[in-house]
Amino acid sequence: MYPPSQAAYDRAITVFSPDGRLFQVEYAREAVKTGSTSIGVVCEDGIVLLAHKRATSPLVIGGSTEKIFTIDAHIAASSSGLVADARKLVDYARLEAQKHRLTFNEQIPVEVLSKHIGDHIQFYTQYAGVRPYGVSFLIAGADGGLRLYETDPSGALFEYKAAAIGAGKKAVEELLEKEYKDGMVLDEGVRLAVKAIRKVVEGKLTANTFDLAIISKDDGKVRVLSKEEKAKWL
Repeated sequence: MYPPSQAAYDRAITVFSPDGRLFQVEYAREAVKTGSTSIGVVCEDGIVLLAHKRATSPLVIGGSTEKIFTIDAHIAASSSGLVADARKLVDYARLEAQKHRLTFNEQIPVEVLSKHIGDHIQFYTQYAGVRPYGVSFLIAGADGGLRLYETDPSGALFEYKAAAIGAGKKAVEELLEKEYKDGMVLDEGVRLAVKAIRKVVEGKLTANTFDLAIISKDDGKVRVLSKEEKAKWL
């Protein structure tokens, strides 16, 4: 709990505390930290996106909980945090991608789309009567190069070679810092991502409890792996 002198500053998104903090944005970051873990790895010949899906009940159908979203043919995103917020941002991102295609007759660059998303998130940290998005994204895509971006509930945007978001962020990033190498191929990237998710997931990892997508540099297309393909990596 914050001291009484600070308590008044966490009730509105538009009020800075005396030490320059926006508490509602910090609370949104905490929502991301409790979300399931997602991992992105940039390889020499493609990008790997892996997202853990928490099984809230044995009665839940695994395919009904989507954690990796195709934004455009060449861009995918993985979320951590509030799932409903993620769906809303995915709809926004898909619309921006299609508007760019119709306006310029080309697929949207990954950096441009990531900045659109970051700007939209930042908008919800400035105005009274709204709350920040309680979700972070890993945005991966191929647009001539291979790009991986991470968004933050504040609207900040960072590009990475390999990154993680969610509850296991710290442990996964420690492993990635030790074992990630420039020039890795896709097979090595998938193995590293699976190894990292095993480190932070309690219980047995099965094909139903994670989503896996690959964006190959050759064709630049997003491919979400089937249950049978995921099982081979386990």
